[in-house]
Formats: sequence, structure tokens, C-alpha cells
Amino acid sequence: MSVESVLITGANRGIGLGLVRAYAADGWRVLACCRRPEAAPDLSRLAAASDGRVSIHPLDVTDPRQVAALPQVLGREPLDLLINNAGVYGQSDAEFGNTDVAAWLDTFRVNTVAPMKIMEALADHVARSRRRVIACVSSKMGSMADNRSGGSYVYRASKAALNAVVASAAVDLRPRGITVVALNPGWVKTDMGGPNAEIGVGESVAALHGILDRLTLADSGRFIDVDGSTIPW
Repeated sequence: MSVESVLITGANRGIGLGLVRAYAADGWRVLACCRRPEAAPDLSRLAAASDGRVSIHPLDVTDPRQVAALPQVLGREPLDLLINNAGVYGQSDAEFGNTDVAAWLDTFRVNTVAPMKIMEALADHVARSRRRVIACVSSKMGSMADNRSGGSYVYRASKAALNAVVASAAVDLRPRGITVVALNPGWVKTDMGGPNAEIGVGESVAALHGILDRLTLADSGRFIDVDGSTIPW
């Protein structure tokens, strides 16, 4: 059986780095993408110790030329799993009456547009694989049904829009046997989540890894919480 492969964006730290570590430990071929590999010492050390399982690729997810070049990285090789993990919080004080248009659009480019364009670029490779899974790391803050605290307009809107992208892609890619899901990793102790978050990176990654391993086409179009339950849109 051929070695399974995964491409992970935002692989230089936090959840992305944890996912790289988990799949490398499983013996997968891991294509670890980040904006500035030269400033990712932890990822570089992991790749150096991986016996060739982990390769690092520069990728600014908002750069159309770099995204369009992704298929060339894989050549004709299939891609079992695509994890759109790269994301930003954007404007930290985006409360009612204080939303910055430029910051809003920049956040949408990273959190919403980039995952869509990466899916478009790599769908053929995913379709050629055995697993055929695309996962987009979203946030429970993107759930409109779960929003009881308001605020955080920029981040919430970008993740709600990502969820809409996932829902449509799940419909459009189902005939090709591709499973597309949105994942909530939980409130994680990362640079974005902060030190007061509820769970550590290791706990989040272990849960996400288990969810991804169990996915079937019947799950396509779900918004899945870190505990495996379905989050309402």
C-alpha cells in the first residue's frame, strides 16, 4: 500500500505544527506549508528528524501565484488529506461601531478566500487518493446559532463565511467522492487562543486526528466540534 499523504497550511506553530507531528509519527508523507519557513525553527527541527517524511514548502495563502503552484509540488501524486489550517484573528477590537474595513478584508482573504482557492487548486489530487478528505479549521465563533455574546465581528464573519464555503464544497465535491468538513479545534492555548484557553495543543490535535481518521462521505458537510458532535451553523 502506498504511503498516505497530507498537506497542512499554517504548519509552523500551534495546531498546524501539532498536526504535522501527529501525521509524521503515523508514517504519512507530510507537506508542511507556512509563509516563512526560515522563521519556523520548530518545524525545521521536526522535518530534519522525520527521515524524509516531512517536507516544508513556502506558502503565503493569500498569494494567488503560490496557491496556483501547489499542484506542481505534488505532481501526479494523490493527496489523501488536505487541512486548511492557516488562519488569523484579525482586528482584535472589532466591536459594533469600531470595525476597520481594511482589516476585515485582510482577514477574509486568509480565513475564507484562501481555503477556497487551495481546495480548487488541489481537488484533483484529493480525488485521486484513497481517503479523499478536505478539512477546514473553523471556529465555534463562526456559528450563528451559537452566538450569544455578540462582538468579534471580523473573526466571526470570516469563519461563518468559511463555513458557507465548506457547505457548498461538500455538495459540489460529493460526486467525486470527496468529504469536506469544517472543524472546531476548541479554545486552544496558542498564540491566537492565549494562555487562558481551555485546552492545550496536544489535546486538540489528538481529538482532531481521531475525528479525521473516522470520517466517511456520510460526514461531508458537517461542522464538527472537537468532541465529535455536530455544531449548528
